[in-house]
Amino acid sequence: MSGPTEPKKGTTITEPLSSVATLGAKVQSTSKAVKIWATLGGLILALQIYVWIRWITGPNFERVPTGPSDPPTFMKVILTVWTAVILLGLPFGMYFFIIRPWLRERRITLDGMLFVACGLMFFQDPLLNYFNTWSTYNTWMFNMGSWVQDVPGWQSYGEPGAMMAEPILMNAPGYSYGVLLCTILGCWVMRKTKQRFPNISTMGLIGVLLVWTFFFDLVIEGLFLMPMGLFTYPGALQEWSINAGTYYQWPLYEGLMWGGVQAGLCSLRYFTDDRGRTIVERGLDQIQGGFVRQQFTRFLAIFAAVSTFFFVGYNLPAQFFALHTDPWPEDIQKRSYFNMGICGEGTDRLCPHPDLPIPFRNSGYIDSNGRLILPDGAELPKIIPFADTDKGN
Repeated sequence: MSGPTEPKKGTTITEPLSSVATLGAKVQSTSKAVKIWATLGGLILALQIYVWIRWITGPNFERVPTGPSDPPTFMKVILTVWTAVILLGLPFGMYFFIIRPWLRERRITLDGMLFVACGLMFFQDPLLNYFNTWSTYNTWMFNMGSWVQDVPGWQSYGEPGAMMAEPILMNAPGYSYGVLLCTILGCWVMRKTKQRFPNISTMGLIGVLLVWTFFFDLVIEGLFLMPMGLFTYPGALQEWSINAGTYYQWPLYEGLMWGGVQAGLCSLRYFTDDRGRTIVERGLDQIQGGFVRQQFTRFLAIFAAVSTFFFVGYNLPAQFFALHTDPWPEDIQKRSYFNMGICGEGTDRLCPHPDLPIPFRNSGYIDSNGRLILPDGAELPKIIPFADTDKGN
């Protein structure tokens, strides 16, 4: 595979993947990849819209309060400034990635598609707590709870005013152009690596990318976002964490999971064919119905790929770590703004602990006095005696 040629001014720099770039016209025209991916993207988008509508119109659209603990001044100042910067950057991101390319080319570029797809990927952000809460956000920041209790099959405990709380003013725009900028940076690393080692294989290039994304996530999350108090991993395995026992303990496997997601996004953007199309857009020329339908199909396919990277690379393995947690550090439990009202002082619930059964949303739980508290109207199941086979029962 040869290195990328010098692009024309204003174009996006990508690298053709040999298995894609050499596809003949006949293969391109008969592929159904874009239809399959677009169908998946449509189903995912419909689910997200359904859940968000239920959340906004239902009882769970309620702020999770900070609690009696007041975050330190440095934390409040940094979070306020950082949120303002993220919000102010959103219109610039929309102009740079969507409006300006449209004015120049009368179409939405791959980066424009990724801008929207990454923004919608924000839906999956709280799903790492699907079975058990092992990550929390700082509830001092503006929030209206989150949509998790309206996700089909959701198991972690929560109720209006006490649940996973998303800092929506920061995270919603942050996922759109923030993740995209990280993806563009990762593609730059891949391009520089290819220039330095022109004979490197595709798998070798992706391996370099995985190493880069791991350490990049360590710096961004472990050394910046977490110390400034944006979120925590209270249930992290401390033997596998940096700064273990503090509110900013960072599990090494977080870098592997999110690094894997970021590597997938970078690869999707970097490896394109000679027409600048990703592997999930194969067969796009088959789509009938005009320009708008074709571009919407293209977006749904890209959105499906982005969502799949997040779900498979992060949220699926995250469930294993959610079910195998360490005790929450005291440094987190003593700060009410990190507890989200689900456990600890001021509640009758103990915070998740490996010695305790995991309390699901509709199950009983162990209170602070060690008693089993059953849901209203529930009774302990009875033990049924074995049948006496000698009597034919």
